[in-house]
Amino acid sequence: MTPVEIGLFSIVAIIVLIYLGVYIPIALGMVSFLAIWIMRDNIDLSFALLKIAIGDSAMEYTFATIPLFTFMGLIVSKAGLGADIYAVMNQGFRRITGGIGMATVGANAVFAAVTGSSIASASVFSKMSVPEMLNFDYNPRFAVGVVAGSSVLGMIIPPSAMLIIYSFVAEQSVGEMFLAGVVPGLMLAAAYVAAIWLMARLTPGFVGGREVEAATLMPWSEIAVKLGPIAGLILVVLGGIYTGWTTPVEAGAAGSALGIVIAALRRRITWRSFWETVIETGHITAAILFLITAASMYARMLGLAGLPNELQTILAANEFSFFWIMVLLVVLMLFLGTILDTASIILIVVPLFLPLIEALGLSLVWFGIVSVVAVEIGLLTPPVGLTCYVVKSVIDDPDISLGDIFQGAFPFVLIMIVVVILLVLVPEISLIFV
Repeated sequence: MTPVEIGLFSIVAIIVLIYLGVYIPIALGMVSFLAIWIMRDNIDLSFALLKIAIGDSAMEYTFATIPLFTFMGLIVSKAGLGADIYAVMNQGFRRITGGIGMATVGANAVFAAVTGSSIASASVFSKMSVPEMLNFDYNPRFAVGVVAGSSVLGMIIPPSAMLIIYSFVAEQSVGEMFLAGVVPGLMLAAAYVAAIWLMARLTPGFVGGREVEAATLMPWSEIAVKLGPIAGLILVVLGGIYTGWTTPVEAGAAGSALGIVIAALRRRITWRSFWETVIETGHITAAILFLITAASMYARMLGLAGLPNELQTILAANEFSFFWIMVLLVVLMLFLGTILDTASIILIVVPLFLPLIEALGLSLVWFGIVSVVAVEIGLLTPPVGLTCYVVKSVIDDPDISLGDIFQGAFPFVLIMIVVVILLVLVPEISLIFV
């Protein structure tokens, strides 16, 4: 077998192993290690590259962003800020048809800006938003679909764990990736709100709901108390990065410290829960480190096999334009999204296309945003659809099936596809702040 054939076989083997349930880093690392050994008939080279892969990930200063932002997200969740955001957003949208759904989207967007986790968002708002919508006679499918669809905002609005993982794979600045994710993330949230407004008028049966009784307006002082901590965190983290006052690592440290202060002042954390948060942060960080190390090994295997160059030669020989290359990329990601989770797709597909994107003179920061938004769709599509499974497990309602959640999320899948197309056609959307 030629190196290219070994490389192709390795990619297929990795996908099959992951689909069969093998832990992603083990599938990536093990197959890459064996492929390098077979290609060069030298096990010492495989061990040497493994050592380099570990050093390039664990020893990088910017890797500290992962435990810091993970800890900040966990501590903020424990502080109950998600409930405060939702209360304020619900107050503002309550009198609009479909308003509770819009409030859920808005709250998810703000919550994403301080947690960066779709799973956390899905868990928090499944508990708060779904019962609220059902209480006002919203269609159950719409209720769970809104929560599942809007929770993916945590993957694109910084600080996002997926953007951090991409920055390591593509060797890009974490700070630039965060800044690039702001406008596309807000654009996606705005598109969700507009779509809910349209669905409430064009397909009232799908949305459902009834008129909400006049509610006592929340005083500005209470709004300030509820939104003040969130605004402070966003200002410290994203404001510090945007102005250049802090590096992403320093912003993560400042955000974590402020999160501890907020949780302590609200009396939402004890020494025991603080220790549990630290332990959970360690578990998540170790898992992501394992992922990044395996992805680094995989990228080296692809380079030795010559697969990126071979792909570039094939596309050039067939005179594929930029448009068709991006169509191929997005279609591939959408297809893989039906069988693999988002991290797997990023780690498998991105290293394959990076040299091609660089050869075209395109921005790798823009490419990262397009890739992350495209793979987010996999969070809402069967059979994997991780976010939909989280919503199902949290609401634990026998009358709402997993199929109902997937069907409710389908309109949001279509919206995400439209947003991906816009990001491809207008790269400047992702590069406004970079």
